[in-house]
Amino acid sequence: MYIGSLKLKNPIFSAPMAGISDLPYRLIMRRHGAALVYSEMISANGLFYSGKATRKLLLSSPEEHPLAVQLFGDTPERLAEATEQVEEYGELIDLNLGCPVRKVIRSGAGSALLREPEKVARIVAAVRRATTRPLTVKIRSGWDHDSVNFTEIARITVEEGVDAITLHPRTRSQMFGGSADWTQIKALKKAVSVPVIGSGDLFSAECIKTMFEQTGCDAVMVGRGGYGNPWIIQQALELLADKPETQPSTEERFAVAKEHLGLCLETFGPQKTLGHMRKHLCWYVRGMENSAGFRSGINQTRTINEMSTLLDNFFTSSLGSDAQR
Repeated sequence: MYIGSLKLKNPIFSAPMAGISDLPYRLIMRRHGAALVYSEMISANGLFYSGKATRKLLLSSPEEHPLAVQLFGDTPERLAEATEQVEEYGELIDLNLGCPVRKVIRSGAGSALLREPEKVARIVAAVRRATTRPLTVKIRSGWDHDSVNFTEIARITVEEGVDAITLHPRTRSQMFGGSADWTQIKALKKAVSVPVIGSGDLFSAECIKTMFEQTGCDAVMVGRGGYGNPWIIQQALELLADKPETQPSTEERFAVAKEHLGLCLETFGPQKTLGHMRKHLCWYVRGMENSAGFRSGINQTRTINEMSTLLDNFFTSSLGSDAQR
């Protein structure tokens, strides 16, 4: 799998997600087979004004590379400047033209740009001039049902020099509701000459295999399907190789949950870890017996020791139940 000059080991990537795809999460996904991991969205305006919070999003580790750095903004000049500042941190630059969140939309960035094809052309051209790194864009189908224009936007970005395009086939107005229309990924693959990366509703290894088969996409990007489930990547690679997918044992779930907690503590310290890891630990126990009680308890923990003890006790009990069966 190639994106421009960047050679990747396989066609399964871990998506950029605000508040999720930080360094600890990326390391977990990388260790479980993701060929490419993406940073959280990084604001070009935040970099321009030297925002400390924005800079912290660039925290990285050699182990996670190759890394894609995703930028968002609404002006060509500001995004070009941001690209020059961040290109040393990753092997690929990605432009977010699809974020549906209101705060981003109000600034004129994200999927708001889908309503301004000419500005998209100026932005991509400016960023292309600013870097020799592989350049990609992530887009949605359009602003709403009446303005689906992903092929137009995609062709514009190709003309201005992008090396690949990721399509999440929902409109901005859909947010994350309804179903992703994978037929649009197939249509995009036929419409452009660069690699197409499919995204949307990839919640199992079987879904990933089906997306490849139905759309002909060159790679896929796993988002919400990876929450508490990094095994989805290796399982998909197994299915694509016509091998049976391997299910994680209770011991493996426990080990990775503890690993993630440790990485977060090492990276961010106890205060941020306490708030940040609650959601991740709830995802790791999803579908397990007595997980509802665990979720209730974990959201009331006030120290890392309490959190760690509750996690240990839950999995020790689960392992005991497994042994009795």
